[in-house]
Amino acid sequence: MLVLVAPGQGAQTPGFLTPWLDLPGVEDRLREWSAAIDLDLVHYGTNADADEIRDTAVAQPLLVASALVSARQLFPTDEDFARLVGAAAGHSVGELAAAALTGVLPERSALELVRKRGLAMADAAAVTETGMSALLGGDADVVLPHLEKLGLTPANVNGAGQIVAAGTAEQLAALAEDKPEGTRRVVALKVAGAFHTEHMAPAVEVLESAVRELSPADPHTRYVSNKDGAVVASGTEVVRRLVGQVANPVRWDLCMDTFKELGVTAIIELAPGGTLVGIAKRALPGVRTLALKTPADLDAARELIAEYAPAAATTAEQGAPRA
Repeated sequence: MLVLVAPGQGAQTPGFLTPWLDLPGVEDRLREWSAAIDLDLVHYGTNADADEIRDTAVAQPLLVASALVSARQLFPTDEDFARLVGAAAGHSVGELAAAALTGVLPERSALELVRKRGLAMADAAAVTETGMSALLGGDADVVLPHLEKLGLTPANVNGAGQIVAAGTAEQLAALAEDKPEGTRRVVALKVAGAFHTEHMAPAVEVLESAVRELSPADPHTRYVSNKDGAVVASGTEVVRRLVGQVANPVRWDLCMDTFKELGVTAIIELAPGGTLVGIAKRALPGVRTLALKTPADLDAARELIAEYAPAAATTAEQGAPRA
């Protein structure tokens, strides 16, 4: 069974969209979305420097847009997607891309919502100097109490020995000086706030108002939620979770547990791919993985789809949790 995943904030690098603009229709689509959300996606995806695309209000729409344009090279229609993909999920802001690809929201609505999300989270992050750091290695039973002792939140529990801590600059500095026993490294992430923590509560209020105008549809393909790894069958519930998830930890470890229960055999990570397939290689041994970094990866992705998607389209659900 084929699972499609969309990366989260921090995956962006300067110029990463440049090669995608050579594909027919991609630049036109990006310019259309840019006009709709008042943000020049083409500029930020090609010419902007690392500091510019680190800005939360820029990074989030940019990542959702790149996931969508890369996905549509493989699955041009919703019918193609539903027929060939067994399940979809996104990490943090990648959930907005997954919601669009599974038919919960139109692509333009997803971009408009993620633009509001990015602006609201940037405003919330500006209140206090906060950030996030990844802890590589270490046992969760040791790491989690250590974070609690320092006043930090385990904002992303990614599995495969990776937990991301979030909190104030002072708390993260203390973590760098006093990392948990067994942790190999503590790496500061290229994000501008303590996402998925109580620091994001003001952004939740903004999004609660923003989604009232939406009319979500039920997903046509299994949608796996960051909240608890559940397969969510209701479009209204997907949107409710998208709002709350801004201030709740990302449980990517539980998403991967669900992929396994569903019978995953292959995972494709949309552009700019790399992070999530890296985690999957450690957590889901034996599962084929492919990261879409540039259009040069599309032929390999199509070969993988041809090999694994027929099984994805016919595999019965195997008792994954539902919501």
